[in-house]
Amino acid sequence: MQAPTILVGVDFGHANFDGELEELGLLAQTAGMTPVGRVTCKRKAPDAALFIGSGKTDEIKMLAQQLGATEILFDQSLSPGQQRNLERHLDMPVNDRTFLILEIFAQRARSHEGKLQVELARLQYLSTRLVRRWSHLERQTGGAGVRGGPGEKQIELDRRMISETIKRTKERLQKVKRQRQTQRRQRERRDAFNISLIGYTNAGKSTLFNALVKARAYAADQLFATLDTTTRQLYLADAGRSVSLSDTVGFIRDLPHGLVDAFQATLQEAIDADLLMHVIDASNPHFVEQIEQVQRVLVEIGAEKIPQLLVFNKIDALDSDHQPLLLEDFFEIDGLQTPRVFVSAKALQGIDLLRKKISATVAAPRTEESEDPTHAPAPTGAE
Repeated sequence: MQAPTILVGVDFGHANFDGELEELGLLAQTAGMTPVGRVTCKRKAPDAALFIGSGKTDEIKMLAQQLGATEILFDQSLSPGQQRNLERHLDMPVNDRTFLILEIFAQRARSHEGKLQVELARLQYLSTRLVRRWSHLERQTGGAGVRGGPGEKQIELDRRMISETIKRTKERLQKVKRQRQTQRRQRERRDAFNISLIGYTNAGKSTLFNALVKARAYAADQLFATLDTTTRQLYLADAGRSVSLSDTVGFIRDLPHGLVDAFQATLQEAIDADLLMHVIDASNPHFVEQIEQVQRVLVEIGAEKIPQLLVFNKIDALDSDHQPLLLEDFFEIDGLQTPRVFVSAKALQGIDLLRKKISATVAAPRTEESEDPTHAPAPTGAE
């Protein structure tokens, strides 16, 4: 039984506010929830105690009773204190966007590394939530033969146990990271050209990956369909050689910083790439904002200087009035005219053209950033 959930969004005047809560609704459905109501409001700043104030909280409580909702989900991050106060006021579980993304990652991770990364991010999130509703955390433990020492509160014991688990998980991840580094050094010795597929979640990266290398990576029309990095060899006839192609986890707005840190080993594939193939859902009306979100994450992980090839996917979903006049051109990102190719990975449109574009990039001599062959200088007066 999927939990009936009310979605709540607060407009603080930020440019990326989702007034329809569409993405939060998709995330909720991906996590196994059923959105039954949506509430939005405007505020200049969050209420320190209840985030949305007591009046709006009462309104949500009445709506939950009318709709039979059993959970409240916020599109923004809540502080531990705000979460606890809201749960007491509403008398039902309250969660935020960060928790929701962590839940989806926990459900979807398949590889040993992916599971370790999710576990670390969840533990780091949990370590800040020990004040939450749990009355047993107020009791003290101590005395002869009792763990924790005399007078140590349960909350202190729990915090210490989580801290120790975080430390062990980080050590295990470091081992995996060293193994990845060894694999990368072997690829470098073979003079491999490494390409990473990146992009906003549900842009069609895995479908494009399958179309290019004829693999069977899991692909579905949903957010975070795949979390684990998959690498295959892609043979390019025009270049007369193979390249290494990696499908990475999708990016999303307000990706929790804990996940950026925890997934550093997975995102390392993007950092070490010779070319980033940035896949964009051309049929999404918010694709410009999604490109900006991906660029922000690239800056966070130190991959913003790597050459990009933009792949505008899902052109089969565009109506006739919005079909591209040319299947390849340039699109400006951060002041640089970046090469763009239009494709439909699902319908296999433009795949041959994309292969030729990749081949031309691979065949071009590797030069310094100032002479980057995948970028053209922005023309005077370019929009």
